Parts: sequence; C-alpha cells; structure tokens
Amino acid sequence: MLGAFTGLTALGADAARPQDGPGAAASAETTPRARPVITPTPTPTPTPRPAAWTPAKLTALETPVRELSQLSPAPPPNSIALTLDDGPHPKWTPRILDLLAEEEVHATFFIVGEQVKEHPRITRRIADAGHQICNHTETHPMSIARMPEKKVRREIVDAHDRIADATGVVPRFFRSPGGAWSKTVLELTAENDMLPIDWAVDPRDWARPGVRRIRKALLKGKDGNILLCHDGGGDRFQTLKALEDAIPKLKKRGLTFIAL
Repeated sequence: MLGAFTGLTALGADAARPQDGPGAAASAETTPRARPVITPTPTPTPTPRPAAWTPAKLTALETPVRELSQLSPAPPPNSIALTLDDGPHPKWTPRILDLLAEEEVHATFFIVGEQVKEHPRITRRIADAGHQICNHTETHPMSIARMPEKKVRREIVDAHDRIADATGVVPRFFRSPGGAWSKTVLELTAENDMLPIDWAVDPRDWARPGVRRIRKALLKGKDGNILLCHDGGGDRFQTLKALEDAIPKLKKRGLTFIAL
C-alpha cells in the first residue's frame, strides 16, 4: 500500500508580507516563511503473486520449444532469437547489454534466482532495456531432471518469485539447466504458466572453446533459430567478442533479432 503523506500548505501571501511602519523589520524577522509543498515519493506497488499460484493454463509439452515456428503467434519471417543464460553477471552482463544496445538488438535472458538476489540492479537494467526475462531456476541444478518433484517445484517457484519481485515481470518462459528435461520438469513448467524453451544452435560458449569456434557456430544460425549463449556462469570474454562479430553479420543477411 502506498504510504500516505500530508503535504505542508504554504502560508498566504498577505500573512507572509511584513507590515509597513516602525515594526516592519521585526515583523519580517518573526513571520514564518512559506514552506514548499512536499510531494511524497511513491512506494513501489507490490508485485502480484506470480503464476505459480494461479490455475494451470498450459498443457505440458512433450518436448521443449526449439524453433521460433513452435511459438504462437508465429514470429515474422527472417527472425532469429538470441538467448543468454546463467546471469546476471556483474561484469559480463552490462558489457553484453551495451553491445545489444549499440546493435539495437533485443534478446532473451534466462536468469538464475540466486544471481538476481546478488545483482538486482543489473536484473532491472535487463528488463528496462526491453529484453525478455525468463526463469532459469533458483540455483541452476544440473541434476534437475533427476530431482524429486518437491525440489523441482522449489527451484522454479523461488526463481519465479524473485524475478517478479525484482523486476515486476512474471516470466513466461523456462529453460532447464543444461537442457535437462523430465516429465516432472515439463509438467511444473506448464503448471507455472510458462513454455519450456530449448535451442537450435549451441556454440558451447560456456566451455570457452575460443572466439573463432563460437563465432563460427553462431553464424550457422538461420531463420527461425534460437541461439544459445551465456552472459553468466564464468568468464564470458569469448562470448562477448564472438557476438560483436556475429550479430552484425547475421543482420547483414537480412535476419532480425527478436525476443521470445
């Protein structure tokens, strides 16, 4: 609830004006000056509870989305989607955001709840720049496909809450760490009103195979592909340098980068 403040009303002009005559100087010293009206700073409206507490709206998909054509509505022709995982990172995410702004590209960030907790300002910067923010679990467990339902639910819901509270954005898409999917993960993704997202092009940039190999893999991207890269989880210098070269070249082919 927004805090309530009572503005202080300025005194009338006549009351503030000193009187003529011998006592004018004294009156001027003792008459209170008009105070400015104080405008209260609004308190942010609490974010409504995310979709985890709403009735299930989606039917669990048997396989996650790998191509833009699987989305509804379908994207325009010659579209390609850049996705970035594991952030936000205090060093690499801002540098990648700068690059995306320079190239006028919108991307999709699959972020980790624990990283949101550590770097809320960077998280808000991603959202404020118009990029799509999505759920990539709370702690990024690589064994999520083998975890019991209770733990999987906690990973998804905790991240869902944290992202919504930090940005006001309720995630619409979910990516499982390492692309590890199971019946439980897919069902809980749908229960939380999200679509499961995979990828079509994986340059394995997380392994830091070299700028050249990352760039070469990205340049294989074509209309309808979802590209996988990382802005968090470690040193992403190679990813940044590869994207600096690959993004302009893909654009020159007539491809338009879109957020999911």
